[in-house]
Amino acid sequence: MGKVNIKPLADRVVVEPAPAEQKTASGIIIPDTAKEKPQRGTIVAIGDGTKDNPMTVKVGDVVLYGKYAGTEFTIDGKEYLIMRESDVIAII
Repeated sequence: MGKVNIKPLADRVVVEPAPAEQKTASGIIIPDTAKEKPQRGTIVAIGDGTKDNPMTVKVGDVVLYGKYAGTEFTIDGKEYLIMRESDVIAII
């Protein structure tokens, strides 16, 4: 988890997705074309929240989020997701 020079607005969070699984539980290697998009990641930046809803997650939390949640972007060659806090399903 690295330091990101981005400050999300309002109730948005920046998540660094966990790497996709490389092999199955039985040891079969998964090719890149068959890997599923991870639904877990680490929060690297948060906004200030809104007047009515303060933020409940914090930087460093490992979270679960929806399969199609957020918008992907790349900074310094690393991929991140930015999404609303309400897209976060759970803190692990």
